[in-house]
Amino acid sequence: MSIVKIKAVARKEFYHLIRDFRSLYLAFFIPLLLILLFGYALSLDVDNIPTVVVDHDRTAFSADFCRKLDASASFDLIGHLPDTAALDQALDANNAKLAIVIPPGWSAALKADRPSPLQVILDGSDPNFAGLARSYITSFVAAANRRLQIDYFNRQGREPINVPVDARIRVWFNEDLESRNFIVPGIIAIIIMIVGAMLTSLVIAREFENGTMETLRSLPLDAAELLAGKAIPYFFIGLIDVLVAVLMGQVLFGVVIKSSFALLVLACSIYLAVALSLGLLISTVTKSQLVANQAAILVTYLPSLLLSNFVFPIINMPTILQKITYLVPATYFIDILNGLYLRGLGFGGLWPSFAVLGAMALGLAAVNVIKLRGEGL
Repeated sequence: MSIVKIKAVARKEFYHLIRDFRSLYLAFFIPLLLILLFGYALSLDVDNIPTVVVDHDRTAFSADFCRKLDASASFDLIGHLPDTAALDQALDANNAKLAIVIPPGWSAALKADRPSPLQVILDGSDPNFAGLARSYITSFVAAANRRLQIDYFNRQGREPINVPVDARIRVWFNEDLESRNFIVPGIIAIIIMIVGAMLTSLVIAREFENGTMETLRSLPLDAAELLAGKAIPYFFIGLIDVLVAVLMGQVLFGVVIKSSFALLVLACSIYLAVALSLGLLISTVTKSQLVANQAAILVTYLPSLLLSNFVFPIINMPTILQKITYLVPATYFIDILNGLYLRGLGFGGLWPSFAVLGAMALGLAAVNVIKLRGEGL
């Protein structure tokens, strides 16, 4: 391979890139927009659940229960409703996600040490949201029961009974359980696929559509030199976008890498090589910019978003989809990002994912060279 020839192709591709407003828009504006949208809008945390209460008891005890509920960070008590008909309207209109009905005589039954049922109604339209809300209200009611149990034993002059199992929970890696701590790093995988695969999917197809492929065939260029020259400008653009994403993640969202920054750059470089090779392969096979763009979305962007353990856990997917995720490069890159950002791992703990991405990059590059040589280069 000739460095001079690669530089000439890269210079030509760079000049074309800076003259193409649409490519620059896709390369810089879309990644910035994704960082802001994913960082601020996409959140899997469940806080301030809109809650309404129908208090038929109307005692100081039930009022204290409602005040403690509203003081919790998990619930937002938006109203006391007069009856269950108004409760139905609040749930139907999606104004509330959780409703509590306190029956008449509730506090009297508690003071008499009798069973005191409490009705809790959850909006199950979103199962994930409802599941978390259910666990929160269950924990809240359990805490209230513990307080009542202590009061009961105090009245009886007895010591509280210790429960047989005392679970002492400690959260590792993402101690605050903030979803942005894994969403913001995961955006890097999406950005690289947009810049690497979607942009380069137009590169070779453009040569076919413009009729300049015949000119390239007549030049003393090898397929590997052409591919390397075409990929270099997008490689550097991708690295710039990654650095901007890392900086914005730290400044705007407080997401700081716990491990080596050099390892992050290495992982991004290998993943960029995979994305660029995928885009160039799509471009060579389709030979049409329109078809290449649509194929890039289906083959690279959507799998990276949906099948990479980024937003949707792979373990919850059907078995056939779990097998397919092994073919998605973003699956291994997301694993590396989680290791670097959340777990603070080094290369020793992440080398299998590095190895798979490296093998993918080499394999796709070889397929690209063979395919282009089949086109006469």
